[in-house]
Amino acid sequence: MKTYLDCLPCMMTQALRTGRIATDNEEIIKKILDEVGSSIKNVPMHNTPAQTGAIVYHIVKEITGVVDPYKQIKAESIAEALELYPKLEAYISNADDKLLTAIRIAIAGNVVDFGINKKYDLEPELHKIMDQEFGIFDYSKFKEELSRAKSVLYIGDNAGESVFDKILIEQLSVPVTYVVRGIPIINDVTVEDAIDSGIEKVAEIISSGTTAPGTIMELCTNNFVEKFENADMIISKGQGNYEGLSNVNRQVFFLLKAKCHIIAKHLNVVEDDIVLKASKV
Repeated sequence: MKTYLDCLPCMMTQALRTGRIATDNEEIIKKILDEVGSSIKNVPMHNTPAQTGAIVYHIVKEITGVVDPYKQIKAESIAEALELYPKLEAYISNADDKLLTAIRIAIAGNVVDFGINKKYDLEPELHKIMDQEFGIFDYSKFKEELSRAKSVLYIGDNAGESVFDKILIEQLSVPVTYVVRGIPIINDVTVEDAIDSGIEKVAEIISSGTTAPGTIMELCTNNFVEKFENADMIISKGQGNYEGLSNVNRQVFFLLKAKCHIIAKHLNVVEDDIVLKASKV
């Protein structure tokens, strides 16, 4: 997926928001905005938005010296999700189709996103998604692929969302490798965050090595690329991973909520739709 013109002001907004989280020094924040504006004007539009995002967050880190500005926010979002965990388990216990219910729960967790300028209310969002119609619903293909798979590569997105991912992983009934970011970026899940969410109890945790808020294959480690190429089944969570993987030449199942109009248009759905999409190879 390429970068669209509408992505550029969004990048500036992200720079401002993250700068204010990292520091209250207005001069430093102005320097961030100047540097980001100067940098993104030279970004090739064929780059993915996640690649451009990597530039933005690198600039914030370099200027402020704050490696993980969202650290406290991530901890709070994980704690909030863990408080809901008994309710998530109750949804599964009472479900006729436990796998589909777990998929809905995993998608509900995708609202925990500080890379876009939207507020969310986690529990009401969960209730809404449990009954919401899908914009894209490739569930039959998902079940077919899972029935043949001996293992799953599950690419995580946001830190609080990883608690919801755990519910789905438990329903897959095959060994799972859970993939996290290579460095702290926005509120995306890292190894430490995944452990705090309890993922290590249900899956092996590895880093993709990417320094972007999404899976960009050329930024990933050889170990991840090998696992990606050889995985029986791949599940990709969230918009950033969709941006980076929408054109890869293999089957990927994308689980996400379309939280911006650019992603919605690219998927040919309506903004706020929930999506279970099998990539076409």
